[in-house]
Amino acid sequence: MTNCNFKGSIPRDIGNLSNLVALSLSFNELAGPIPTTMGRLHKLQALDLVNNRLEGPISSDLCHLGSLYELFLSGNELSGPIPACVNNLTSLRKLYLGSNQLTSMIPLSLWSLTYILEVNLSSNSLSGPLSFEIGNLKVLRVLTLSRNQLLGDIPREIGGLKDLVSLSLANNRLEGSIPESFGGLVSLELLDLSRNNLFGEIPKSLEALSYLKYLNVSFNRLRGKIPIRGPFVNFSAASYMSNDGLCGAPRLQVAPCKEDVSRPKETATTCILKYVLPTIGLTMLIVALVLVWTRCRKRNEKLQVEANSLPLATWRRISQQELLQATNGFSANNLLGKGSFGSVYQGTLSDGMIVAIKVFNW
Repeated sequence: MTNCNFKGSIPRDIGNLSNLVALSLSFNELAGPIPTTMGRLHKLQALDLVNNRLEGPISSDLCHLGSLYELFLSGNELSGPIPACVNNLTSLRKLYLGSNQLTSMIPLSLWSLTYILEVNLSSNSLSGPLSFEIGNLKVLRVLTLSRNQLLGDIPREIGGLKDLVSLSLANNRLEGSIPESFGGLVSLELLDLSRNNLFGEIPKSLEALSYLKYLNVSFNRLRGKIPIRGPFVNFSAASYMSNDGLCGAPRLQVAPCKEDVSRPKETATTCILKYVLPTIGLTMLIVALVLVWTRCRKRNEKLQVEANSLPLATWRRISQQELLQATNGFSANNLLGKGSFGSVYQGTLSDGMIVAIKVFNW
């Protein structure tokens, strides 16, 4: 009964349809609250009330629908918080509550629906930080939380959602940096982080997202060089608008990166420090060692020559008469010793020098 121009409110008696499996009343003009009697439809697997004028809170009675697989309530005027008992909907795979007037924080219990596939809570007034428990949704494929008042850092645990295809956190008050862990979103095709207060650099890890077709990080406070590999080859300037600190290629309408100009100088300087200076230092050390060794060698040779030449400088001719006087006529008192070839006497020359004089036997 979609798009049938129904008006008025949903009758309370609808709760008596105990065997009802699917109910679709979308794109009508139904108003008023969602009847609490719907909580009695225990066999209901799909409830679609999209694009009506339904108002009031989402009744906690809906948490009794243990067989519910799809809950579509987008495009109404529903208000108040998301019921904390939402975790009772253990069969739920698709939850669409976008474009309402829902307030308060996203209940932590929502992140315990570990088998849910799609969550859309966009265009509400949900506030508060995102819980790290969002990482529990290991099979999640679509997460749309755009146009709310969410604040704080983006949980790095989102990077562990390997099956995530679409992630939109646009138009919130999120701050901090884009998690490096987003490089682990290997199935991601759409990433919208626009219109937040994010700062820091775009992680190079995103270059590994080979399926990424749409990226929007515009209207943040990002800075640094825009990655150039992988999916970034295909993104245009529209992806990066109003991030004054970003730099990159001219086609992206951002400032050129200064590091592109200075990098050759840095590289040359690095090469000089790494290779040229050590080589020069080693060469100088070797030259110094050779000079020291040569100098020491020459000095030793000079000392040896001087030592050898010293006796030559002091040799002189001594007469037999002076020898007789020096030894007291070769007195036995001056005899130092005898051998088979002669005798050795101690003598004192006229200048006081003490000498040993050998007299050979003839």
